[in-house]
Amino acid sequence: MDTKPKITARVVAVQDDLVTIESITTENGSHPLTKNEVIYILPSRLADDGRQEYLKAEILRISGNRADAQVYESTSGVGVSDSVVQTDELLSVELGPGLLGTVYDGLQNPLNELSNQYGTFLPRGVDLSALDHSRKWLFNPSVKAGDIVRAGDELGWVAESRFNHLIMAPFDLLGPWKISWIQKGSFTVEENVLEIVPVSDEVNSVQAPRLIGLKQRWPIRIPIGKSLIQRSQAERGYPTHPLVTTIRLIDTFFPIAKGGTACIPGPFGAGKTVLQGLISRYSDVDIVIVVACGERAGEVVETIREFPNLQDPKTGGTLMERTIIICNTSSMPVAAREASIYTGITLGEYYQSMGLDVLLIADSTSRWAQAMRETSGRLEEIPGEEAFPAYLDSSIKSVYERAGILTTMNVEKSRSGSLTMIGTVSPAGGNFEEPVTQSTLSTVKTFLGLSSDRAYRRFYPAIDPLISWSRYVPQLKDWYVNNMGEDWLPRINKLKQILTKGEDVRSMMQVAGEEGITVDDFILHQRAEFIDRIFLQQDAFDSVGVSVPLERQNALLNLIDEICVYDLKCSDKTEIREWFTELTNIVKNLNYSKMNDVGYNNYISKIKEMMK
Repeated sequence: MDTKPKITARVVAVQDDLVTIESITTENGSHPLTKNEVIYILPSRLADDGRQEYLKAEILRISGNRADAQVYESTSGVGVSDSVVQTDELLSVELGPGLLGTVYDGLQNPLNELSNQYGTFLPRGVDLSALDHSRKWLFNPSVKAGDIVRAGDELGWVAESRFNHLIMAPFDLLGPWKISWIQKGSFTVEENVLEIVPVSDEVNSVQAPRLIGLKQRWPIRIPIGKSLIQRSQAERGYPTHPLVTTIRLIDTFFPIAKGGTACIPGPFGAGKTVLQGLISRYSDVDIVIVVACGERAGEVVETIREFPNLQDPKTGGTLMERTIIICNTSSMPVAAREASIYTGITLGEYYQSMGLDVLLIADSTSRWAQAMRETSGRLEEIPGEEAFPAYLDSSIKSVYERAGILTTMNVEKSRSGSLTMIGTVSPAGGNFEEPVTQSTLSTVKTFLGLSSDRAYRRFYPAIDPLISWSRYVPQLKDWYVNNMGEDWLPRINKLKQILTKGEDVRSMMQVAGEEGITVDDFILHQRAEFIDRIFLQQDAFDSVGVSVPLERQNALLNLIDEICVYDLKCSDKTEIREWFTELTNIVKNLNYSKMNDVGYNNYISKIKEMMK
């Protein structure tokens, strides 16, 4: 911010984090107000250290020469007639090398850097650069002087972690531009590495030449993919491959498409945090972005402490080397919590446009929706169900629709990347009928419902197979047939049928006891319990059982299929229970053994012996 910023408006009203401003009329007229424009409020009272605070805010609504803006920090001390500075920019993020391994708040302020400069308690009105402007990166050009480039085209690359971080032409370019000069070497993100000039026979020829560096800025509420598609530089693809999470229940029963959407709703204590942690660690993706948009501070601190120490199963390095964390806890300002999810999605789209596979996990969207509800209430908008804004449904859809497959149209260097979005929902009391959950379910294509009953019974993951579903099965069928056999879908449907009928028998037993059901029904119940305990459940703390490749999942499915069709010649329910108990223990030990080693083969032999 300039030392002498130009004052263009004044504060006329303050209500919590909602501030009403009014344009100042000067001899040159008044500065126009723009929706979603970023402004800075300058409290007349200086900070305790004598520093002038600049409180970032975003204009939400305009009425004549007045506007309502949400402030991203505490408005304590802000009063009527305080000065306002307009930036003429939308709320944007910095995109460039150095994002990976960083922890940001919802406005892309690097929390580690804030902590180093200001200590444990972060001061108000501080706005730091998201990228390290002093670090040098070795830029390797991919084009030369005289080449024609368009929006999103690759200009060069720098090495970031284990990736080639592509430096792309600005996403807002219109038409073709010619490179007038380009240089190779080590540069900071602030230095210019090339210049582009407009092609003379195009409409944009009236524009001035542009200097390009290693970074660019992009508004978080405008999808990068949509901008490239509008400029005929990219097209959306159709997801045809699953996101392999190595969690048996998800990969086999309720698959998520790579570039698709999913939600994990469940009550508190049902295991959402552990589940999303394992999905982010073992999923078949390049980049992981965790957006903690409203979780309790303790859970966020646990995530920040664990990720740098967890081993990346792909590279052997730390998981943080390919992870970005955006955290705005429930104790942070409401407005920043609402913006955090858009910040995370924009960073995900940036890496997606490079041709990388990105996984974004939002935890939890319930708190994000509550932030919208608080802001809507202060704006005195007409409320919808349970006081959520009437536009809740469209807001949730606009977030999830930014996931997908994006393929660039450059024939020589076309690339295809994916952005998969998984949102966790925390409905009060586990009520899936509340508005946020229902709006999410109508948007996503995979629903992994967590059950408090299964969580209390120490089942992990506590995903209820009787209420969960995936709409990706038809479009992923060809992939599964090629990788898991032509009978994959019939086998899964048969197991689901056993689980459903077994639950019905379990309900009957709770009323009539074991004596009140037939032997066949009892065997069916034991089969369902067997499938549940050795396939649906997984040990998150075992080095072998925590991550199960698809090959091993398929082998276990074949074994279960043999057991389920085995005709158990027995009429004594006690003997039947003992047989299934022994078999369950053997298969559990099998799951803890490395595939095809001596112990694994011995357990297979024992199982075959039991079925003779």
